[in-house]
Amino acid sequence: MHSRPKRQVAAALLLLPSRLLPALLLSLAGLPAAVSAQPAADPAHYPNRAVKIVVPFAAGGPADLYARFLAQRLQDSLRQNFVVENKPGGGSLIGTDQVAKSPADGYTLLLMSNTHTVNESLFATKPYALWRDFAPVAPINYSDLVLVARPNLPAAGLPDLLRQARANPGKLSYASSGPGTPYHMAGELFKATAAVSILHIPYKGSSGARADVLGGQVDLMFDAVPTMAEFIRSGKVKGLATTGRSRSAVLPDLPTVAEAGVAGYEAVIWLGLLAPRDTPQAIIERLNSEVTRITADPEVAKTWARQGATPLKMSPVEFQRFIADDIAKWARIVKISGAKPDQ
Repeated sequence: MHSRPKRQVAAALLLLPSRLLPALLLSLAGLPAAVSAQPAADPAHYPNRAVKIVVPFAAGGPADLYARFLAQRLQDSLRQNFVVENKPGGGSLIGTDQVAKSPADGYTLLLMSNTHTVNESLFATKPYALWRDFAPVAPINYSDLVLVARPNLPAAGLPDLLRQARANPGKLSYASSGPGTPYHMAGELFKATAAVSILHIPYKGSSGARADVLGGQVDLMFDAVPTMAEFIRSGKVKGLATTGRSRSAVLPDLPTVAEAGVAGYEAVIWLGLLAPRDTPQAIIERLNSEVTRITADPEVAKTWARQGATPLKMSPVEFQRFIADDIAKWARIVKISGAKPDQ
C-alpha cells in the first residue's frame, strides 16, 4: 500500500540536479527514523532495559561513589542494568542539562547534590531550572564536612583561627573544588556566620585543592570527612571542626563549628536522585520505594556511618519541599557573600 509514494519520491529525486542530490541525502539521513525511537515508558513493566544514572561530577568523589553503590543495589533488586555515567563540567551544568533534555521515561536519572540547589541562585542564566525541568525522586544521604588547616598554620584550634582571621582580614585563604560546590559554599557560609574575611581559591576539582592544603600552599579547606580523616590522624593537616549539628562518629574528638564558637553554623553534602519532568508518577514512586528500601537497610546504615554518611528518607513530595528549602537557604548565602560562578 506504500509502494506508490515510494516510487513518487524516487522519481522526484531523479529529477533533481545531480549536484544537489548528495546534500539532500545527507540531510535526510540526519532525520530521526520513527522505527528507531525508544518505546514509550511502560510503568507496569519498568524497568525493561538498562537505566542510566548521570553523575555531573568527576569520578572518585562522594557523588560518584554513592551513585555506584546505589546503582549496584538497584540492579540487584530490579533485575536490570543501572549504569553510572560521569559527565562533569560547567559546575555540574553540562551533565544536568543532558538529563533535563532526556526522554521522561525513567531510563535516564540524575545524581544531584546541593551543588544544584546553590546553582539555582549562583548562575544568573542556566539552560535548565530544577523546579521546571526535573521531578524529585528520592534523597540518598548526607555527610558532614570537616574544616582543616595546613599543617604549619599557627592555630591551635578554631577559636584561635577566628582571632587570626578577624585581626588580619583577607590574609587567610581557603581552597574549594570550584564555585557552587558544597566545599565552596561551606566556606561562604562560615565567612557570613562568623563575620570573617577569608580569600576563596577555587580549583577545578577537590584533588587539586586538597593537595595544596596538604602542601601548605593554601591555609584552609572544608572537605569530606572520610577523605580527610586519615590525613588528620597522621598529622598531615590540622583538624579544626566538623560542620554538622553534632560531632562526627568518624572524628569524635573534633568539636562542631557551632561548638567551637560559630553559633548556628551547619553545612553538609547531601545527595539525591532526580528524573526529567513528566516522568510517569508510577515510575517515580517505584524508584522512591526501592531507594528508600536500600537506604533503610541496617547494614547500609552501618557501612555509611563508618564513612560519615547518614541515610535520608523522604517521599517525592517531601523531597521536593526539602529541595525548595535548600534553594532558599543558599540563595541568601550567595546574596550575602556576593559569590559568582567564576570566583
